[in-house]
Amino acid sequence: MAPIGEIYLVDDEAEILQACRQTFELEGYTIRTFNSGRELLPLLKPDWLGVVITDVKMPGMDGLTLLGKIREKTPEIPVVILTGHGDISMAIEAMRTGAYDFLEKPAPPEYLIDVARRALETRRLSLENRALKQRLATDQKLESRILGTSSAIEGLRRTLSALASVDVDVLLLGETGVGKELAARCLHDSGNRSSGRFVPLNCGAIPPNLVESELFGHEKGAFTNASERRIGKIELAQGGTLFLDEIESMPLEIQVKLLRTLQERVIERVGGNQQIPVNFRVIAASKVNLRQAVQQGSFREDLFYRLNVARVSIPSLRERKSDVRSLLNYFMTVLAEQHNCAIPKVSEQTLTRMRNYSWPGNIRELRNVAQQLVLNLPLDLGGEDSQEPDPFAEQPVGLDELVQKYEKQIIVDALERNDGRIEKTAQELQVPRKKLYLRMQKFNIRRKH
Repeated sequence: MAPIGEIYLVDDEAEILQACRQTFELEGYTIRTFNSGRELLPLLKPDWLGVVITDVKMPGMDGLTLLGKIREKTPEIPVVILTGHGDISMAIEAMRTGAYDFLEKPAPPEYLIDVARRALETRRLSLENRALKQRLATDQKLESRILGTSSAIEGLRRTLSALASVDVDVLLLGETGVGKELAARCLHDSGNRSSGRFVPLNCGAIPPNLVESELFGHEKGAFTNASERRIGKIELAQGGTLFLDEIESMPLEIQVKLLRTLQERVIERVGGNQQIPVNFRVIAASKVNLRQAVQQGSFREDLFYRLNVARVSIPSLRERKSDVRSLLNYFMTVLAEQHNCAIPKVSEQTLTRMRNYSWPGNIRELRNVAQQLVLNLPLDLGGEDSQEPDPFAEQPVGLDELVQKYEKQIIVDALERNDGRIEKTAQELQVPRKKLYLRMQKFNIRRKH
């Protein structure tokens, strides 16, 4: 299958253009060549999937000037710089000002192909993340807010979609960090109460002696320091939704009053005797098994059955590990923009660790990991600190070692694309099977891996 995307190559030497064109076309790439950057600039569009490879020293517009103009017009397009032997300092300066990578001329074909492949993948992910952000900003549907393609998350979306327009109270169950408040907001925003307020209250974050006032409000002089009337969360949710997070933390005496309110839809403020009609929907959330809490005497049985009409279980991240990579890409995109820095590249080793990790903190923990990667901080997974390797901090290596590393990676990538099948991999790499086996033996590449 031909690689997706285009290569735009700029060089004033016809021999270089011809040689590079042949190299990329043999690998199945679509390539266009230009004698000058001025010809290329009008063709670049914000949604173009491709990479620009340009020489530095050219008459008229040089490569650094072209890089600057591309950064002004479409800053996310990767630009690879080709330099002569004496232009390394210039190439490093280009990297600092936004070039994706640089290669010294004449660039070995395998190096050129590898850099182009990685740059195209970066560009593809950038376009996908941009499209994802645009959908999130303009589309409030569940598919664009509760992200993921796993069967667990698709089932959750179907359940929330069915409950959104049904005006019943809902109980959300799930571990800490799975996104219970997001699910509650989706129910509110997609339902017929979306024009009303969404009022959240974390029962576990309020001192027990203040929960009643927070929920029901109080009249002036109801207790010491009650210098004026206060409207409670239930009244604020009039016509909308009240979200009670960590409801298992609510004191038993307040549970009695809440049950009465849910049954009769009236409240009395603390210190008052006026019955106030209320029209609101309750979405409660708990991180513990409420049936067990009832058996232990810490939660009222009648309130549990009143809330347990429509129950939704939010899957943990370890139940939807296939969504980890797409969620990580989304969080890194948002956080990189927030911190005004580049989206980091994540190694396959780190992604493997993430796939094998149990994620006790769920989505919240994954977002923290994304922030660590964006800010280039030590990565904390399972209590072990590690850091993504810095390619500029590595010790210098010889040419032979570099060539072997690239050759090994090319073979590994080809094997992965062909599901470990030797015959198809040899055909793709255009080498005899015996030669491929010898190379695999040399680099200790195991097909089963």
